[in-house]
Amino acid sequence: MDETNSTVSNIEVICTNTSMVPKQELNCESNFPHFTLFDIKIDPGLKDDNGMELPRPYTKNQMRKWLKKVRWENSKAEKRAREKERAKERRRKAQEANIELGPNRKALKKMKLEKPKKNIGIIIDLSFDNLMIEKDRYKVIKQILRCYSINRRSESPLQFYVTSFGEKSKVDMSRHNGYEHWDIIFHEDKYINKFPKEKLFYLTSESDNIIESFEEDTYYIIGGLVDHNKHKGLCHKIAIEQGIRHGQLPLDKYVNMKTRKVLTIDHVFEIVLRVCEGVSWQDALIKVLPVRKGAHVFDSTDHISSSLDNSIVSDTIN
Repeated sequence: MDETNSTVSNIEVICTNTSMVPKQELNCESNFPHFTLFDIKIDPGLKDDNGMELPRPYTKNQMRKWLKKVRWENSKAEKRAREKERAKERRRKAQEANIELGPNRKALKKMKLEKPKKNIGIIIDLSFDNLMIEKDRYKVIKQILRCYSINRRSESPLQFYVTSFGEKSKVDMSRHNGYEHWDIIFHEDKYINKFPKEKLFYLTSESDNIIESFEEDTYYIIGGLVDHNKHKGLCHKIAIEQGIRHGQLPLDKYVNMKTRKVLTIDHVFEIVLRVCEGVSWQDALIKVLPVRKGAHVFDSTDHISSSLDNSIVSDTIN
């Protein structure tokens, strides 16, 4: 009892005599570094005093993903600084060589306010978050970034919308600072609730309808799905169920391709944009489609060779 009283009295003395203690000692907490999870560079593991590993609050896979995000956040500012330096160097070399690099960001922002948009809209449907792993969701966001970049540099940009912009999409997009100020209209709601049904048109390679031109006052939907062909025909099925018009790009009419006719979001977006700008289908497809697709101009010899192949196959079967 006496010991307890003496301890209390000592504490009281310390508290009442704080005026005699130097400020540095009172603020001793500030001398110790404050760490957060973002200061962690590696996963140190959890061990007791005997070096035995303790149960983790998270799995190794969760920790790996978290540390990957931590590293990305810690290096973000440094990466951007390096990108700015590289951009300055490119501009300097271009000026020395009298090469025109095109408008800078400030000029593009001014142009955005001045350039009239076409009365044709593109909607990217992000209602497929639950069907994709994190890695594929990031790919979708990256492709949306490319669409935005292509559209803002166009002399006649399209109206650009993103629908079903849910929590996962917001978290993924938040990695890109300032996206809220981009010339994209984000809707949390589904496109079917935001636009007149008769003005909607779903772009899907499974449709039997071939598009020849893009109609004014129409909103063309691109499915925001990277599924590696796991959900083939899903967008076509959705369009039919919702009673929305649908169609596919006329790839077979203008080009031959060595691979499947499945295109990325940004490729479809750019093809639509170029055709709306007045570029011919053939030129737009050849310009936009990547080399790996092996696209080349469809001509009469291709048609003859394919007809011969078909006749040979039919003769063999008969």
